[in-house]
Parts: sequence; structure tokens; C-alpha cells
Amino acid sequence: MRSRGLSPVIGVVCLVGLTVGLAAVVGLAVPTDVASEPTVAAFDASVEPTGELRMTHRGGDPIDPGAIDLEIRIDGDPLERQPPVPFFSAGGFESAPKGAFNSARTEPWRTGETASLRIAETNEPTIEAGDTVVIRLTVDGYSVAELETTA
Repeated sequence: MRSRGLSPVIGVVCLVGLTVGLAAVVGLAVPTDVASEPTVAAFDASVEPTGELRMTHRGGDPIDPGAIDLEIRIDGDPLERQPPVPFFSAGGFESAPKGAFNSARTEPWRTGETASLRIAETNEPTIEAGDTVVIRLTVDGYSVAELETTA
């Protein structure tokens, strides 16, 4: 009877099974999400002393309105209430922004399209003629543009 020949075969099968099991556990533990590439786009901005702010997408990637964050500073001071883009009615802003800033927008913001909002007089600081307004646009946490314009 040859019982010795069976031991090495069982040992090899057990080691292969253990290796496959460990590889599966390690494969599940390692994240497979690949970080998305940052958005690349160019913009123009303008602002009126009435508080109307307009941004035009001049080129680059289309942008999902739900991924946009805006930060607005007037003469270096941040607005008390920043716009919760996209929105329809929000404290500190006149209702019904246009384009990508409006919550009814479902398509991406594309080259050539303008989005606008109006800052309410109840939001501080207010915009006066000659004020410098800086708008920082981020998309999915990546800074895309910082625009400076004069009211």
C-alpha cells in the first residue's frame, strides 16, 4: 500500500486553496475605485452693482451642475451666505438663478452657456460700483477657476 504518495498531493491542494483564499481576501480589501480626473474648463465672469453675477463657460469639460461649489468674495470679504449651487430659492439670493446655477437644470454646463444668479441686498457684504468680486469655482472638490471682476 502506498500511503506516502498521497500526503504531498493533499498538501499541495491545501496550499493552493489557501493561496487562492488569501488572494480573494486581499483583492476585496484593496479599493478598486480610480480617482476621477479633475475638471478642466475656462470661464469669464461679470458682476453688476445690482448684485447680478454671470459666468460663461468658455471651453473645456462639460460640468455637472450638482458638482459645482461657488465661493464669492467682495473686496476680500466672503459673502455671509454662499450660493448653494444648484438652487432655486436660497437665503441671501434672489430666486430663480439661470443656467447651471438653477436646480431645475439637468444637463451639463457646456461651452458657450452662461449661468447667473443675483445676490440679495440682505446678504453681506453688498456689491457697490467699483468693488472687486472674486469667484472661486470648484467641481467635485477640485478648484477649476478663480475669477476676478469689478462691479
